[in-house]
Amino acid sequence: MSKGFRIIAEGDYALFTRPEMKVERVSYDVPPPGALEGMLKSIYWKPAIRYEIDRIIVFNPINFTNVRRNEVKEKVSLPNVKGQMNGNDKDPCIYTSEDRTQRASMLLKDVCYGIEFHFEMTGLQSTHDDEDEKKHYNIMKRRLEKGQCFRTPCFGCSEFPVRRIELVEDFDLSLISPEIQSLGDVDLGFMSYKVEFNDKGLPLNHDWNNPVFSDKASTRYYRPHMINGIIDVRRYKEMMKC
Repeated sequence: MSKGFRIIAEGDYALFTRPEMKVERVSYDVPPPGALEGMLKSIYWKPAIRYEIDRIIVFNPINFTNVRRNEVKEKVSLPNVKGQMNGNDKDPCIYTSEDRTQRASMLLKDVCYGIEFHFEMTGLQSTHDDEDEKKHYNIMKRRLEKGQCFRTPCFGCSEFPVRRIELVEDFDLSLISPEIQSLGDVDLGFMSYKVEFNDKGLPLNHDWNNPVFSDKASTRYYRPHMINGIIDVRRYKEMMKC
């Protein structure tokens, strides 16, 4: 295991959608590890590395708010786009006046998490340079220190960006809210750990220059406890469920 990092991440809102809610979006009480891995990939990612979340610290009270948002019901049709490119009269556009609908969402508000994580080498490299673990560590450390990212990190949905990310030496557990600490040992129930694609990150055509990846995936679940605001992801990962 490579040397890890500890960061503080804050945001005004977060939405970690429960998959069992089919129509209205409802957030988990705490972030799934897979959502935090996606946030980290917005800062730095290569095929040669895989992020692993070790601990999650919940500093602020768990408070929810309800919002209603205008959304579109349809997705852009790939066959229509290809048809338009080939010169036929297929219309690939989505007209919001016709496809707009309102959906309610139950969000977390005023969130602050401590995230302890490390990365592991996957053995998937497009170039020989990707084999250097020290190189990846130094790049990630530098990007965290400078606040760099190649796309805006978010809490679950892109509409809810992370307001601040700070690299720290250690967590000040005294900053965990008394409301969270008073909860003691909380069984969070079965929740999503992460979504895993069937291709395991390897292009189906084995061509890193023009990769084709699988769109088939499955969700893995685990049953963590939050003890005085701390979720030891490493411990509960051992009891992973398919």
